[in-house]
Amino acid sequence: MSKKIENEEYLHAMRHSLAHIMAEAVQDMFPEVQFGIGPVIDNGFYYDFDLPRTLVPEDLPLIEKKMRHIIKQNNKFKRQEVSKKEAMDFFEKAKEPYKKELIDELEDGEITLYRSGKFVDLCKGPHVESTGKVGAFKLTHISGAYWRGDEKNKMLQRIYGVAFATQEEVDHYLAMLEEAKKRDHRRLGKELDLFMIDPMVGSGLPLWLPKGAMLYKTIEDFWYNTHLKNGYEIVRTPHIGSKKLWEKSGHWNFYNASMYPPMEVGKSLEEHQKGVESKVKEEYLIKPMNCPFQVVMYNSKMHSYRDLPKRWAEVGTVYRYEQSGELNGLLRVRCISIDDAHIIVTKDQALEELMKVVDFIKFFFKTFGFEDFVVYLSLRDPKNNEKYVGDNGGWEFTEGVLEEVAKKKKLKVIREEGEAAFYGPKLDFKVKDAIGREWQCSTLQFDFNLPERFDMTYINENGEEERPYMLHRALFGSFERFIGLLIEQYSGAFPLWLSPTQVRIIPVSTEKHMDYANQITEELKKKDFRVEVDSAEESVGKKIRNAELAKVNYMIIVGDRDIENNTVSVRPLAGEDMGAMTLKDFVKIIKKERDKKEIKE
Repeated sequence: MSKKIENEEYLHAMRHSLAHIMAEAVQDMFPEVQFGIGPVIDNGFYYDFDLPRTLVPEDLPLIEKKMRHIIKQNNKFKRQEVSKKEAMDFFEKAKEPYKKELIDELEDGEITLYRSGKFVDLCKGPHVESTGKVGAFKLTHISGAYWRGDEKNKMLQRIYGVAFATQEEVDHYLAMLEEAKKRDHRRLGKELDLFMIDPMVGSGLPLWLPKGAMLYKTIEDFWYNTHLKNGYEIVRTPHIGSKKLWEKSGHWNFYNASMYPPMEVGKSLEEHQKGVESKVKEEYLIKPMNCPFQVVMYNSKMHSYRDLPKRWAEVGTVYRYEQSGELNGLLRVRCISIDDAHIIVTKDQALEELMKVVDFIKFFFKTFGFEDFVVYLSLRDPKNNEKYVGDNGGWEFTEGVLEEVAKKKKLKVIREEGEAAFYGPKLDFKVKDAIGREWQCSTLQFDFNLPERFDMTYINENGEEERPYMLHRALFGSFERFIGLLIEQYSGAFPLWLSPTQVRIIPVSTEKHMDYANQITEELKKKDFRVEVDSAEESVGKKIRNAELAKVNYMIIVGDRDIENNTVSVRPLAGEDMGAMTLKDFVKIIKKERDKKEIKE
């Protein structure tokens, strides 16, 4: 076993053990506590508690102190195999309803308890040998969490902690968390007037303010232009579709938990008010995916092998019911603008098309300033082929061609057996941001399900009908999530070509210099720059500070001398003042920066 794997297994056991130690400390503070679950997560652990009062941040140091006392005791973690009845009797006596609910779903003969000190938990393990061998940790925050993630259940209190082998690693991670707070897109989105989410409209439904809408449009324009240059055709599909469509595609059977309920079309107001069945009953669903629409479009006419590949791209907004506790600014929303493309290919075309898509993905990442990314290859579970659609030959071919693409494009992939969707294998591209966090963005996915369900065909070279291969492809994943990621990547200080406000004109005196400021504004707008004038009756220093807080790329300060010399005084957001220059020279500088899509550090 490699040292890395050993370390990973040790960290997992250590973090799991710390979750138990924290639970024991909480029990010591609140004897009436009832326990939920306490799993390991990336970089740490958490535990859910049903407590007699609401926790406050000041509780965390007290819980930590008790944890350190337990760690010093160096209690052994002892494993005990029990029958289902023994487990149920134990937690019945302990008055633990949440544990009893979990036990009720377990098979007899597979139940184990772990004891350390006074604390006993339902647990599979593993754990470290004793509480004294758990490394360094820090409790970070408290949140609410519905029992089992279901908002119909009781809200429990969740305590999060981070844990690493050394204190140095903990300190580094905590510093990264502080940096993440500074970059939080929800805070910056509000400060920069980019977007808002209002309960009157609904959770998970962002409203794009003028500056945010301009950012969105700039990205969207770039997306459309580059797709047209790369051989894609643009399509558009409705926001709703007949329930019959989603039944045929399989979404209604396999995905309905994330879909909004059907709506009846054709029902009169009177029928709605009386709650009676409509004489003409048509059920429609808000779309959770764009794919079935494009398949229907493909099937509307016969295709020859000469027509392929078909590359159809769409920025289509879909709607998914995400649990309220999982919503997170732009990163997890209920209306999702997916930058979809569906590529229909013959078997012989698959490799070349996949390689083109990989190049396209890498081009997008580089353009938006993401040079570092990780690729995951999701494959079937070799021990359970029955849960996948499509024949074995198709899976072997598609998995093999994805591996060949990765090899030819020199992608370092992480193979994940059993992580493929039921309808096909995929490559997932996760970018690393400025502070090393991974974010799921681009996906390249084979689909056996829809071609089979909709009987997609083309006429091959022998004049026979043949099933094409269908590729799903997204570059951003979604516009909302990608823009949230961009805000955090740049801390709101976008490169010039993306910035909603590229230049702000600051007249020294609104009375004396406003006409000159407006003249400059008009000239810059004619050159397609996004520019605004600060006409507030405030000091120049205050206006400069406001422009800096708004992350405007360039400030032009105009006063008497600028009017006399027909110049502008330029101050960039980052770097030293550029001094006075002609407007023509300033335009040359920023035009070159904008058109090269220069990424600033």
